[in-house]
Amino acid sequence: MSKEQVLRKEKEMIDQAFERLLKDYMASPHGKKEDIIRKAYQFAYQAHDGIRRRSGEPYILHPIAVAHIACKDIGLGSTSICAALLHDVVEDTDYTVEDISNLFGEKVAQIVSGLTKISGGVFGEQASAQAENFRKLIVTMSKDIRVVLIKIADRLHNMRTLEAQPVNKQYKIAGETEYIYAPLAHRLGLFSIKTELEDLSFKYNYPEKYEFIASRLDAEREKRMEQYDNFSLPIMNRLLSMGFEFVMKERIKSAYSIWNKMQAKHIPFEEVFDILGARIVFKPHPGADERQECWRIYNLITQIYTPHPSRTRDWVTTPKSNGYEALHVTVMGPDGLWIEVQIRSNRMDDIAEKGLAAHWNYKKDYSSSESKIEEWLGTINDLLKHPDSDAMQFLDTFKLTLYDAEIFVFTPKGEMKTLPTGATALDFAFEIHSDIGSHCIGAKVNNKLVPLNYELQSGDQVEILTSKQQTPRPEWIKYVTTVRAKRELSNLSKQANKAFRERGESILNDIFTSLGMNQSVQGGISTTVLNTILLQFSFKTLDELLIALGKNEVTSEQLFELAKSNGRIIKDQDIYQKLINNQKQHNNLSPITSNLHICPCCNALPGDEVIGFKNPDGTISVHLRNCEEAMRLKSQQGPKIVSVQFTPEANANYFALIEIKGIDRKRMLLDIVEIISSQFDNNINHLTVSTIGGIFRAVINVAVNHTDEVKNICHQLEMINGIEHVNRIYHE
Repeated sequence: MSKEQVLRKEKEMIDQAFERLLKDYMASPHGKKEDIIRKAYQFAYQAHDGIRRRSGEPYILHPIAVAHIACKDIGLGSTSICAALLHDVVEDTDYTVEDISNLFGEKVAQIVSGLTKISGGVFGEQASAQAENFRKLIVTMSKDIRVVLIKIADRLHNMRTLEAQPVNKQYKIAGETEYIYAPLAHRLGLFSIKTELEDLSFKYNYPEKYEFIASRLDAEREKRMEQYDNFSLPIMNRLLSMGFEFVMKERIKSAYSIWNKMQAKHIPFEEVFDILGARIVFKPHPGADERQECWRIYNLITQIYTPHPSRTRDWVTTPKSNGYEALHVTVMGPDGLWIEVQIRSNRMDDIAEKGLAAHWNYKKDYSSSESKIEEWLGTINDLLKHPDSDAMQFLDTFKLTLYDAEIFVFTPKGEMKTLPTGATALDFAFEIHSDIGSHCIGAKVNNKLVPLNYELQSGDQVEILTSKQQTPRPEWIKYVTTVRAKRELSNLSKQANKAFRERGESILNDIFTSLGMNQSVQGGISTTVLNTILLQFSFKTLDELLIALGKNEVTSEQLFELAKSNGRIIKDQDIYQKLINNQKQHNNLSPITSNLHICPCCNALPGDEVIGFKNPDGTISVHLRNCEEAMRLKSQQGPKIVSVQFTPEANANYFALIEIKGIDRKRMLLDIVEIISSQFDNNINHLTVSTIGGIFRAVINVAVNHTDEVKNICHQLEMINGIEHVNRIYHE
């Protein structure tokens, strides 16, 4: 095929993609501004002419695909579609935001500007490019939510075409997506997009596990459809007899959700019993209240099947903070399986699938959900008013607002507050007012006295107890989970530590002066000098050192003796390197090769699926790929990702935690130790056992050389009479 024929065929493909976009737009409620969309397409086509993606396809197909997702899957209108078509023009060509404004108006230009990557560090020199760009995105989102909706559409198409990227970039983008973009899509009510983002992240982070679960789902689809037909037919017949206009369809748990459950419950695929579900989407009868209609269908289903006593979820009476409304009931099906049924009206389903865009279409009739979404946006704006100096810290703080599960708790007067699952009495105190949180001494939950770190449950009624003499304590930061509480405590801590820091700064400057060193806190301290001091006293930052000096936790005599004992100690690079090595040994970060170090947050073993991150001192930190800290680092420090081959060192021992559960009996512990110590000849470093009601739990820290050893030990332990469950865990 000649070059001209290839170009002609590509032009036909591009035009067809745009016409599909235009067709879906014209069929939408917004379909009135065809001309401006055609104009944006022609402009973008010309701007990207001759540019290709890494996959080899013409670049213009990407903005068309993003615009199509924004239109069809999110339900956005012409302004957003134009911005999506133009979203890479400013970044990748010589056109400016002003050019976009002149041709397409200020709104389109503002959205395009929010979607354009920044260059350089605006919020802190140490912040990663990803965190910087995300912060800019959130700043712009606070002015126009469409910015982040289009960014999610952009991320979805990038994930769909991620195969063309090199492996290290796949890890980076998939890590970002799982850590931030999927939760963000969920928080905005984009449930189908959230599910696809999670599955695609899973596919690239764990290709073998993804393929295993996907193939099992595919192989068992026919069997599950038969189970669904047996389950759904009686319900459908009853709904039809009652005159409901509805659609009922099966729901299959996503591969990512199945894997998450396998990890959380430490169970194999065969023991995930809630893979099959169902959804009923109905059109309310004329003049009927759709909420009452949901309960009518609920009653109908529970007349046919027995409901699970504790698994009814009423998000009709109290919608989720992201606007989600539905009634969920789990019932025992005819094949002996628990099956969850989601009951939604057409309006509820539209909001559940398209999130905010659909939500705003209905806001005149239903404003309660609107207020919750506006409340979340208010939290983001409040967060932006109190910016952290570090953009990566901002990213972690923003992540806290994207909680999935939530609880509803009440004040003594009956006012309801929505908090993330895991919130404590102290979180509740700060939710009411910062002064109440600061002076909180305890709480009464359902009229019973509880401590500050008491974890609240949905439905609790909470009364906060205060004292004017009470002031925040350092350990309180460990008691809270909400953004508001963490921010307030951080600000209070900074205020309290300000005087200590000033005193510590004066002490350190005096030491430098007495040693005749041309160093000072204000004038600057050389990297070698600063890092040597921090390493010697196990501090991470200069502020930590200064505050400790101010509090006399580190004395000026200790710091002076560090210098006096050897005149070269804070000037000599060899001694600096020795201190680094001593610090590594102190932190038990034993080197696997000359520059690989196991991180204690997940304790990877040779043979595990691992990922590496470059450190400033040239070493490589090794994490398990599914480690939470690794997920955070992937989202913030993508360029530092390196491919790591983690192989055992000769005569080296690594340690794994093995959890064992079963029915207690005589000689049980002896049988366990016999297998580990005699059959496998592995040393047991630590062992704890507890027994309650005839059921025992043991946790054993075993010396191993490879992850395969752990699997073999677990397999043999499972063969012991009375043992029900054996698995490797990562924290006691």
